[in-house]
Amino acid sequence: MILEELSNAIGVSGEEDDVREIVIDAIRGHVRDLEVDALGNVTARQVGAERPDFCVMIAAHMDEIGMMVTAVEPNGLIQFTSVGGIDPRVLPGKRVKVGADRAPGVILWKPIHLWRDMKTVPIDALRIDVGARDKSAAQPGDRIAFDGAYTQLSETVVRGKAFDDRVGCSVLVDILQNGPYPVTVAAAFTAQEEIGLRGAQVAAQRLQPDAAIVLEGTYAYDLPDPDREPEAGDLRANPGTRFGHGAVITLSDRQMITDPRVLAFLRETAEANDITYQVKTMDGGGTDGGAIHIAHAGVPTMPISAPCRYIHTPTALLNLGDYENALRLSQAVLRRITPDSFRRG
Repeated sequence: MILEELSNAIGVSGEEDDVREIVIDAIRGHVRDLEVDALGNVTARQVGAERPDFCVMIAAHMDEIGMMVTAVEPNGLIQFTSVGGIDPRVLPGKRVKVGADRAPGVILWKPIHLWRDMKTVPIDALRIDVGARDKSAAQPGDRIAFDGAYTQLSETVVRGKAFDDRVGCSVLVDILQNGPYPVTVAAAFTAQEEIGLRGAQVAAQRLQPDAAIVLEGTYAYDLPDPDREPEAGDLRANPGTRFGHGAVITLSDRQMITDPRVLAFLRETAEANDITYQVKTMDGGGTDGGAIHIAHAGVPTMPISAPCRYIHTPTALLNLGDYENALRLSQAVLRRITPDSFRRG
């Protein structure tokens, strides 16, 4: 597992260079046709040992949410906008790294006692301070990443930034390093997922798979409910994504509805291999599957995720057991899938 190295790397959407380098180094020697396309996707093939003509695309996106410099004030303070989905309420006081030089900075805000309305945090009221005193602090267009080091919190739980979707990238690297499989794997480490599934659209058009797996770090939603009187150990009613309760199979999201045949196949595969899994029932978010499943004549697409707490914030948590179950389920799919798995009629 190379999750620590991937998590610590910086790759805000559109500038995934550091992550791409790590991925290429990790899979070289395990694949052929290794290429980087115009959008920055890394694609490669691992030929199947039994059914080489049947191709399963496996996608995981390299980019992370972050910010971008829009202007620098004469006093050196940096104005910025978000890249990907960020709630501005999580930003004040957070440490960041700015530009190609990774200049350390902090997001500043007025002291709390100077604000009357504390319900919102307008992003245009925030600035980044890198200790500069003039406009040389940064350039418009410079990417800004959160500053958060990967940490082992316990034997089973790790903390880090960008688990959406460096978790998926790490799982895909593990898959390739432990191949080949009966079918051909067309790996796609995609770019610019957080700003519109752009890399996946291009990769799916190029690879033309027969089926697809999308690996993600999705949200774990077993959180305290502020609208109820809490009891000992009481958590929000399970919406299908619970920390430490196995790999996640998605019913639907804002980009796609998972085909019932695909859901049945994933359930049967997990149960036949004693793999712990859960079903995501809340209709929110999206994955590269939204672009892949409508490529060409349509691609049966299997979303498989590891639930993470606090994704789309500077720091997330992952249960390593969930990671292992997502990896095992993906590998079991590759060993079981055939051209007839999703055939209609």
